[in-house]
Amino acid sequence: MKDIRAVAPNLKRRLSGVTATIARLVPLMDGVVATGPGLPEGTPHIPVWRAMLMPRDRWRVWHARRNTEMLLGLFLCHILRRRYKLIFTSASQRSRTGYTKWLMGNMDAIVATCQKTASVVHLPSRVILHGVNTRVFYPAPDRTEAKRKLGLPEGDIYVGCFGRIRPQKGTDVFVDAMIAACKADRRLRGVIIGRATEKHVEYQKRLDAKIRNAGLHHRIRFVPEVPMDAVADWYRAMDLFIAPNRLGEGFGLTVLEAMACAVPVIATRVGAFEELVVPGETGALVDQDDTNAIIASVNDIVGGNLEAYQEAAVAHVRKNFPLEREASELLALYEELLGNA
Repeated sequence: MKDIRAVAPNLKRRLSGVTATIARLVPLMDGVVATGPGLPEGTPHIPVWRAMLMPRDRWRVWHARRNTEMLLGLFLCHILRRRYKLIFTSASQRSRTGYTKWLMGNMDAIVATCQKTASVVHLPSRVILHGVNTRVFYPAPDRTEAKRKLGLPEGDIYVGCFGRIRPQKGTDVFVDAMIAACKADRRLRGVIIGRATEKHVEYQKRLDAKIRNAGLHHRIRFVPEVPMDAVADWYRAMDLFIAPNRLGEGFGLTVLEAMACAVPVIATRVGAFEELVVPGETGALVDQDDTNAIIASVNDIVGGNLEAYQEAAVAHVRKNFPLEREASELLALYEELLGNA
C-alpha cells in the first residue's frame, strides 16, 4: 500500500472504452493501481473499500474518467478526509451539463484527450493523446493466413468497422457506403464488429435488412462483439478500416489500433481523428455523413498503392502514438501534482 501513488477507478461493470484504457495503461505505470469491477484479469487492482480507506500518510492521485468517479473522489477527500489529488480525463466534445461542469471545477487537474476536446473544456487542461499498445496491436506476418484463421474467404479485400453499433458511431453510413462499394467492386467485403445496446437493437436490425435487400448479406456481415484480447486478430485480417463517426464522438481509439495493425483508415473529421490520420499517407479524412466521399476514398486507396498505405500507417503509430508515451506523460502529471501537494 505504501508504494501506491495513484488510483484509477473503474466504476462500471460492462466493458467500455474507459475500461479498456485503464486496463492498457495501469500495468505500464509503476505505483498505479485500478479499482472497481469489470477489469480484465491481471490488471493491478485493489478493492474499492481499500481505496476509500487509504492511509493518510501521504498524498496520492485519484484519476477519474467518469462523473461517478469524480463524485466518489470528492467524497473521499471531503468526507472521508483521504489525501487525494483529483484528476479528470475529458474525452467528449459535447456540451457539458451544469453538474458535470461543477464536478470538473472541483478537480485539481483536467486532462483532454485531444485538441478538439481541450477547446470545449471550460477549464485549463493538459492535452495527452491516447496511445496504443504495439505489442498487442501489430501487423499480421501473413494477412492471408490471418483471414484464414478467422474463417474469412481468401482473395478478397476486407473493410472493417469496429465499435458500438449505434447512430453516433455512423454504422449506417458504413453500411450505405459498403453496399455501393461492394456493388462496384466484387473484391470488397465489409465486416462490422460490435454490440448494439438494447435501445439500438432495432437500429441494427434495420441495417441488416438493408444489406439483405441489397443481396449482399454474404459480403457485408455483422460479427458479434469479440473479447478484448481477440479484437487485434480481426484488425490484422482487415485491409482497410472505416471510422464513420458523427459529431460528439470522443477520442476514437479504434483508428490507432487499426493503423498499428498496418490497416489504413478512412475517418470522419470528428473527435481526434484529424490529429491521428495523415490524408494521402495513412488513409483519408472525410466530412461526417459524406457517404460519397467514403466510397471515393475506398476506391482511391484500394485502387492505388494499398501496400504503401499499410506500411505508412504502422510506421506512423509506432513513431507517434506508443502507449508508453501516454503512460509517461500521465506519470509526469501525477508527479507534478504530488510534488506541489
